[in-house]
Amino acid sequence: MSTKNLPFFLSGLVVKGFGRGSKALGTPTANLEDKVVDSLPADFKTGVYYGWACIDIQVYEMVASVGWNPFYKNEKKTVELHLLHKFENDFYGKQIKAIFTGYIRPEKDFTSEEELIKAIKHDIEFAKEQLQQPNMIVYKDNQFLIG
Repeated sequence: MSTKNLPFFLSGLVVKGFGRGSKALGTPTANLEDKVVDSLPADFKTGVYYGWACIDIQVYEMVASVGWNPFYKNEKKTVELHLLHKFENDFYGKQIKAIFTGYIRPEKDFTSEEELIKAIKHDIEFAKEQLQQPNMIVYKDNQFLIG
């Protein structure tokens, strides 16, 4: 899938991931169940996306990683969403809906965890800025998320 085919809509259950997001990277993620990953189009480009996600009828800005996480040498492709909000509790087993509205960068390997953390922080700042653009903010109220 070319990134020209954005926005991309997906939904699925939040499952337990590797436990690295919040612990090692300070960026908690909602990992989506395997059937969501398996249902991605064959040509869906791996990398980092931004957009909107809805959980418990609340819509949040989000950054998503789709792929193999080369730094960690994953053997399994994942879809991980980082909602730009501080949550008190985990939401394993809950349904989450997301709209990928933009593409930030391809996935890549990093030479250190510090370099990865720096890239994640940059991705988040870039996403926040882009999501305030009129052509992106309109998706926040999309019927897919709130319906």
